[in-house]
Amino acid sequence: MSSTAADEVARSLQEIERLAAPPPGGPSAPRDGVAAYAHATRTATYGFLAALPLLVVYELGILLTNTGPREIRVGADAWLKGLLGSLGVQGGVLLAAVVVVIGGVVFWAERSRRPALRARYFGGILVESLVYAVGLAFLVSAMVGVLFGAMSLWPMAMAQMAQLSLPLQLSLSIGAGLYEELVFRVILVGGMFLVLQKLMPDRRMAYAVAAVVGALIFSGVHYIGALGDPFTLASFTYRFLFGLALNGVFLLRGFAVAAWTHALYDVLVVTGSLG
Repeated sequence: MSSTAADEVARSLQEIERLAAPPPGGPSAPRDGVAAYAHATRTATYGFLAALPLLVVYELGILLTNTGPREIRVGADAWLKGLLGSLGVQGGVLLAAVVVVIGGVVFWAERSRRPALRARYFGGILVESLVYAVGLAFLVSAMVGVLFGAMSLWPMAMAQMAQLSLPLQLSLSIGAGLYEELVFRVILVGGMFLVLQKLMPDRRMAYAVAAVVGALIFSGVHYIGALGDPFTLASFTYRFLFGLALNGVFLLRGFAVAAWTHALYDVLVVTGSLG
């Protein structure tokens, strides 16, 4: 990757981060405490490193739990690998190449402002994400309940996935947190924002439009394909609102927390832990 191309990607990543950054004049990198944790865990460095366990668990899970005649993967994973596979890169080489490229971009983007790596921050990401997963599930479910009256508490019960074994469901849940956040939050919403901000004078309005459109697409794709759920307005609204909430988590807390929030939410759903 040339330095010019890497700089362009770096500026794109930093533009989204600046949208939720503190106002000019304040400290840009707190040294300790909650503020330091919040600042560090929003960076691309922590996003990349926190995503690696999700990637490893997902890939191992898919390898060990796919016992049927065909391999089942998260749709967003299949789309990305299909796109890259069309360029001639396949299998394990493709996966390694993607990880190396993303890691290289992150390393270049934060070469002059890389935060200190602290083990407790990764524990904090896990705890914070679990709180968001449970809180957003109840909040969005309550909102949908008000709109549609008495209904199942969890319309996002993934009816088609329920036909699969629990280990495979858990593997897909982990993969959804990683790949759907990468595709829908980073690439789709982030990409739309970068385009819209050039057309709209208000950057926050540009992100709001991108977030709404991205949440609509995020909800809609859950009804496509062999594992797609039967369409209902209630479940579509639930997923739209949940996607919108994840856009907010991504904007305010970064990719690491958004990916883990999504993954933990799906795990709680398939295990019935949310009631």
